[in-house]
Amino acid sequence: MKSIKIRLALLTFIEFAVWGAYLTSLGSYLSNVGLQGSIGLFYAVQGIVSMFMPALIGIIADRWIPAQRTLSLCHLLAGAFMIAAGVYGMSAGNSPEFGTLFALYSISVAFFMPTIGLHNSVAYTALDKAGMDAVKHFPPVRVFGTVGFIVAMLFVNFTGFQNTYAQLVTSGVLSLVMVAYALTMPNCPVNNRKISGGFVEVFGLKAFALFKQKQMAVFFIFSMLLGVSLQITNGFANPFIQAFGKIPEYANDWGVNNANALISLSQMSETLCILLIPFFLKRFGIKIVMLMSMVAWALRFGFFGIGNPGEGVWLFILSMIVYGIAFDFFNISGSLYVDSKTNASMRSSAQGLFMLMTNGVGATIGTLGAQVVIDRFVNSQTENEAIISGWHVSWLIFAGYALVIAILFMFIFNDRDSSRPLDAAGTVDAVSPEGMINE
Repeated sequence: MKSIKIRLALLTFIEFAVWGAYLTSLGSYLSNVGLQGSIGLFYAVQGIVSMFMPALIGIIADRWIPAQRTLSLCHLLAGAFMIAAGVYGMSAGNSPEFGTLFALYSISVAFFMPTIGLHNSVAYTALDKAGMDAVKHFPPVRVFGTVGFIVAMLFVNFTGFQNTYAQLVTSGVLSLVMVAYALTMPNCPVNNRKISGGFVEVFGLKAFALFKQKQMAVFFIFSMLLGVSLQITNGFANPFIQAFGKIPEYANDWGVNNANALISLSQMSETLCILLIPFFLKRFGIKIVMLMSMVAWALRFGFFGIGNPGEGVWLFILSMIVYGIAFDFFNISGSLYVDSKTNASMRSSAQGLFMLMTNGVGATIGTLGAQVVIDRFVNSQTENEAIISGWHVSWLIFAGYALVIAILFMFIFNDRDSSRPLDAAGTVDAVSPEGMINE
């Protein structure tokens, strides 16, 4: 049992180090090469591909290619194209063409985004085979993903890569490491039964039948609405903090010159909050946990909206602390909840559907909407003080949105149905697995 947890911890470390190498610093690189108006598009593409790629790749993993092999293949393609994007950035210097850089990056992201759900499926399957409760044992494993993310962030910060193309190469190399390691994971079963149905059955799209159950439909809709918040700080927090560097009062502040390291406090907060998930889920249930996440998102944005890296740096630090609750109590708890509500035959497909709603539809709307807000209040300004003021207005708008979603969720979502898993037809399965979330 201990051996498999160590192996999964390393798998999770590498998986999220790949993402951490560029996710919070890409905006600064784009700003430095004159593509600040395209930050929203670069982050939105993660959402766009998440609308279909995780679901399609999840179907492949459920039906034909074991999840651990599919995970390896996706990282091979993601790593190759991310390295290509970095090499192009190096050759193009300070004036890369948007089309070329965006195309290479987008193809890489298209194959990376499904790996998050695949990683979850591989981990849940390995824990099941070892007779271990996923709700109890997955969060401590998932902590190492956050550690990997932090290590990658700090690496690109202190090497100076956070402002250059080198962050893309770093991510690509880590993906190639994952290619080999994923193949050492326990085999994940595939559903080889003869398919007699039509298009929906052949392509495993019955995961969408989960919407037939009211409780799950409402859960997925609010997951989408909360997913709007997911990529906003990833794309814009680093440029926001560095923008203070143009004001003499803040130019020499440590946080301004080490924005990625300051932001890494968010991921450090995650490590503690992940460990709290089993307790909160079992004690309070998914509704309270999700509500706590929504309020935390409002605070995350709100503290940015009234803070600064000088005398107001404590507000930035508070923003980083609440991020652990905002992200983990939504992303990790939501994934565990979906896993508890579906049976093994559609595990990867259901995880892909959750990714579609959150990192797909929700994150796409969020990043494109955030770009519009920031263009209106920040990029339209020419004076440094006006730019900072515009940033503060933008963050407060995002905070207001998250607070409204929290209020609606509190009155609309109920989780009083059976905790037994749903089958491919969207009905309650006859067998309830051990370790189900208490509600």
